[in-house]
Amino acid sequence: MKYYIVKFHFNGNPDQCQIVKDLLADSVAADGFESFEDTADGMNGYVQQELFDETALRQSIDENGLDGVTVTYEVSEAPDEDWNATWEEAGFAPIVVDDTVVIYDARHPESYPAPEGDHIALGIEARQAFGTGTHETTQMIIATLLHENLEDKRVLDCGCGTGILGIAAAKFGAKEVVGYDIDEWSVENAKHNAELNGVKNMEIYHGTASVLNHVCGLFDIVLANINRNVLLQDMKAFKDVLAPDGQIILSGFYEEDIPLLEAEGLKLGLHVVDQKARGDWRCIILS
Repeated sequence: MKYYIVKFHFNGNPDQCQIVKDLLADSVAADGFESFEDTADGMNGYVQQELFDETALRQSIDENGLDGVTVTYEVSEAPDEDWNATWEEAGFAPIVVDDTVVIYDARHPESYPAPEGDHIALGIEARQAFGTGTHETTQMIIATLLHENLEDKRVLDCGCGTGILGIAAAKFGAKEVVGYDIDEWSVENAKHNAELNGVKNMEIYHGTASVLNHVCGLFDIVLANINRNVLLQDMKAFKDVLAPDGQIILSGFYEEDIPLLEAEGLKLGLHVVDQKARGDWRCIILS
C-alpha cells in the first residue's frame, strides 16, 4: 500500500497556528489522512495515494484558516519502509494511565521500568503515530474502560489502529473483542500487538464499518476513537450492533463537536450519560 506524506507548514501567531493545525488535522482525517506527526513548523500527514484528493485538501485549508496564519504544504511519496522505520526507531516513552495501566514500547522494552505495586502492562509496537497511548483520546478511553465491569462482555473496537483499546479491554476482562480498521497495515499491526500481549480472544477485520454486516451478535461496549465526521457517519452502524443495555464510548473530537454528536445520537435513541476531557480533547459515553 503506497502513501503520500503531506508536509504542512504554518506561519503566524503560535497559538493561532496550533488552533489551525488541530482543526486542519481533524478536517483532512475525514478525507482519508490516517496519521500525523508534529514538526518544527507544522505537521506531516500520511494518506493512501488512492485516497488523496488535493482539491478537498485545499478546501480544508481554506475552511479552517484564521487571519494572520499562512498554511503551505508539500506532497511527496512515503515508501512503506521509510514510514515504518521512522516510527519503529523513534518509539515512545512509557505512559501511565490512572496509576493502574502502563503502556510501553514493546520494541524498546528497556524503556519500561518495573513500576511499584500492581500494574496492568500493555506492550505496543508502534507502526503509526496514533494508537500508542500518547494521545489524550486514547488515554481517556482506557481510563473509562478501567471503571467498567468487562467480565463476560463483548467489546467492539472501531478503527482499531494498533489495537491498543481492544487489547486493553481484553486485559481488563472482556470475554471477546472484535476490531476493524480501513488500513491493512493497522490490521496486521493490531493482530501482532494482540499476540505480543497474549490476547487470544480478539479478532481483527479489514474494512470500514460495513464489515459489521458480516459480524454476528451484539456488543456490550462499542469503542470508537476516530474523527468527528466519521463518528457522525458511522454512529448508526454502531447503534445497530449495540446490545440493549450497552454503551458506546467515543473520542477523537473537541468540545464544539459534542452538540453534533449528541444530536446524532438522539436521532438513534442514544443519550450522553457521561463525558471526559483531557487537554482540548473530549470523550463521551452514549447509552
